[in-house]
Amino acid sequence: MVSDERATTGEFSAIAADRGRLGRTSAAQRVAELLCEHITEGRLAPGTRLSEEALGEALAVSRNTLREAFRLLVDQRLLVHQLNRGVFVRALRPADVADIFTLRLALEQVGVRAAPHAAPELIAAVRGALATAEAAEQRGDWVAVGTADLRFHQAVAGLAGSERIDECMARLLAELRLAFGAVADARGLHEPFLRWNQALAGLLESGATDDVEVELTRYLDEARRVIVTAMTETEPDR
Repeated sequence: MVSDERATTGEFSAIAADRGRLGRTSAAQRVAELLCEHITEGRLAPGTRLSEEALGEALAVSRNTLREAFRLLVDQRLLVHQLNRGVFVRALRPADVADIFTLRLALEQVGVRAAPHAAPELIAAVRGALATAEAAEQRGDWVAVGTADLRFHQAVAGLAGSERIDECMARLLAELRLAFGAVADARGLHEPFLRWNQALAGLLESGATDDVEVELTRYLDEARRVIVTAMTETEPDR
């Protein structure tokens, strides 16, 4: 359920720490990108109310800039405006998750097929995201493991070397992060898929692209099932 609790400046202190990244040009776009990043990293949960006053103070930007940033993120399905209540981080429905996974599969399979001819730095990005997940596992930081999981799959799609695919995946994964909150046990959610990512990376590096396509399809089908099941159990009226 969406919370009515009024946000205070202190709740956005992590965002405030990033305000130095905002420039004078395209301020609304930069604010939107920053908020999208915080959503992807699990630092802004579904149902969070985004107070114009608190966020404006945290980022030292005008309300007009914030409103434009909010509009951009509403268009990207990351925020929702509720009349007379304000702007909230969106809570997904099971149908949203199913739709996201359908598009994810198409985009990631393009990356897998491009892998044999991908630039070395794109291959390195896949391994780097996996290493980040493994390091987070060692720390016991399962929220960070979830973020690295998203980055891993973004890097897999990125093997296609397409700027448009990269942009689409970034938006999709920010949406998907909103669904992770339906699963109460973060470790239970991410640990088995980390093992699966390790296997996928090994297959990619061996050049077994046909096997990667098969395993990726199984992976995404299972991930969708786990998340949708959790959402259905926690929100039976949706």
